[in-house]
Amino acid sequence: MARQNNDDLFQSSTMTFGEHLEELRSCLMRASAGLFFGVLIGFFVARPVVHLIEQPLRRALGNYYIERSLEAFDEWKPRVANGPALPYTRFEVEDAVERYGMSFDLREIHTDRILKPIPHSDAGLQEGVPTPFDPATLAPVLLWQPLSRDSRVSITTLSAQEAFGIYVKAALLVGVVLAGPWIIYQLWTFVAAGLYPHEKHWVHLFLPISTGLFLAGVGLAFFFVFDFVLQYLLAFNEWLGLDPDPRISEWLGFVLILPIGFGLGFQLPLVMLFLERVGIFDVETYATGWRVAVIVIFVVSAILTPADPYSLLFLALPLCVLYFGGLGICRWFPRDASENSRSLSTRKAT
Repeated sequence: MARQNNDDLFQSSTMTFGEHLEELRSCLMRASAGLFFGVLIGFFVARPVVHLIEQPLRRALGNYYIERSLEAFDEWKPRVANGPALPYTRFEVEDAVERYGMSFDLREIHTDRILKPIPHSDAGLQEGVPTPFDPATLAPVLLWQPLSRDSRVSITTLSAQEAFGIYVKAALLVGVVLAGPWIIYQLWTFVAAGLYPHEKHWVHLFLPISTGLFLAGVGLAFFFVFDFVLQYLLAFNEWLGLDPDPRISEWLGFVLILPIGFGLGFQLPLVMLFLERVGIFDVETYATGWRVAVIVIFVVSAILTPADPYSLLFLALPLCVLYFGGLGICRWFPRDASENSRSLSTRKAT
C-alpha cells in the first residue's frame, strides 16, 4: 500500500524545545539500537575482518624489510680484492621477491668450515697454535624464506587476553561501518523534525548522498590513506634507526579512528548546502570566508588524524576540495526567490 502523506516522517511541524529533546532521545535510542545490531553482526565476521585489517600493516612491514634487505645487498662489498662475491645478481633477487614472494636476509659465513668442519678437539688450533678469526674469507650467503613466514612482518600481542580485546574492537568497527548510514539517517531525522515543511524535502535528497559520501570517506581511508601513512611512519622508524614491532591492538585503534573521521568529514558539502537552503548561511558568506574555512579544516583534520602529515593532508585537501565543491553547488543551484522569501517570512512570524 502506498504511504500516505500524513505518515511521512518529515511532515510534522516545528517543535518546542521540550519536543526537540524528546525527538533527540528517540533518535539516539534508534541509533544505539542500530549500532547494537551492527556490532552483533560484527561478532560473527570479526575474525576475517581482523585478517583484512592486518593486510595493510603486513604489506607495509614486508615492503619495509625488503627494501632494507635490498639496500644491504647493494651496499655489500668484498672485504678483500678478488674476495668472495655475492651468490645472486640483483635481477635474480628482485625476481625472487616480486614473482615468488620471498624475503631474504644477507649473512656471511666461512664456507670451508661448513664443508670441512674442524673436529671439536682441534677447533681453533693449527699445529698447536691458536688460529685467529679471518674476516677476509667470509663469503656472503642469502637466507631465503617466504615473506608470509618472515618473523619480522608478524604482528604481535603482549598478553593472552589482548586477542579477545582485538576481536571486540573488530566487531565494533564492523558495527560502526554497518550502522553508519542508519546513524546518519537518524541525525538527519532529528534535524528535519525541527524544520518547516518547505525545508524538509531537502532531507530526503541529502540522505542517500550523505550515506554515499560517508562510505567514500571510509573507503578512501582504508584502501588508500593507510599505505601512505604506514610508509611515512616506517620511514621515520628507519631514520631513527629503530626496528618496528607493531601490536595489533594499537593498529586496530588507529583503524577505528581514521576511517570514521574521513567518513564524517566528507559530509561537509551537504552540511554547507543544507545550511544555505535553510537560510543560516548564504553563498557570499561561504565565498568571503573561505580562508577561515581552510584554517578550520586543517585544524579539524589534525584532531581527527594521527600525528603524521600524510593523513592530515589526505583528509584536509579533499575537504578543501569538497568545501569549494559545496560552494559551487550552492552558487550554481541557488534557492528560488519565492523559497527564500517564504523562509524569511516564516521565521519572522515565529
